[in-house]
Amino acid sequence: MQYQKIESPEELRDTIQSFWYTSIDFEELPSGFEILPDGYVEIVFLFGSPCSISTNEGLQLLPSPFLMGLLGQPVLLHAKSRVEVVGIKCFPWTVFDLLGLPSGKGGVRIFTHPIAELEATLNTFIQAGEINEALAHVKNYFLNKRLQIATNSMLFKAGVAMREKNGTLPVSQVAAAAHATIRTLERKFKQSSGYTVKDVSGLMRFEQIRNHLWFYPDSNLVSLAHELGYTDQAHLSREFKRYSGATPAAFARKVKSDKQAISKNFVAFIQA
Repeated sequence: MQYQKIESPEELRDTIQSFWYTSIDFEELPSGFEILPDGYVEIVFLFGSPCSISTNEGLQLLPSPFLMGLLGQPVLLHAKSRVEVVGIKCFPWTVFDLLGLPSGKGGVRIFTHPIAELEATLNTFIQAGEINEALAHVKNYFLNKRLQIATNSMLFKAGVAMREKNGTLPVSQVAAAAHATIRTLERKFKQSSGYTVKDVSGLMRFEQIRNHLWFYPDSNLVSLAHELGYTDQAHLSREFKRYSGATPAAFARKVKSDKQAISKNFVAFIQA
């Protein structure tokens, strides 16, 4: 699995976290590729083999591009052979304003937008193996797009506070950091993202635990619970199972026993 990422330039850091590329050989993943929840919304372009996602109704063919919203549970991607992906990792409270779309809840979202015009040029770069050029092309598109929208400074300040504390701040402290009342912040936040501050904070905390256990599966869960503001280990375990379908201990065991040759860069695409 190949993976590349470029950080968002300063002009975009209030809206986009990063731009990334990955290549997945599904012939090596017969049971599919699992995407775990995190605190971001992804704009995703797909190249190569047709790719589907598991739903309650069966497999749903994914268009390119599509929007991967905030997830409440893991989802599985399926394809027959190699899929190459270009993604834009966005903050959930900015992505809909950035695209000029109404906000909505998570899962796969199919949308019509001029960004689809990037597909042909990106495909040319991907076919030529010019990954850096593909990522730069997407970055430049959003640099121009960013000039056309106004920044909500309140949401930006709230987002900075939430990210700096990995989702551990109570809503009252997030509101204080944003210089807003709790009621005003919650109304604006839900209007922009489709979710509450508490919803997104919970996903941020889960993401931190997930990433930590991926790299350090022998970590002490009691200490980890304390570090990330959970009441105790039992609280951490309940929340982790809510988002992953497994306890943190079971997840750590799976990581340790996983025989697949996946690089550490994989953690950046656990949900992407």
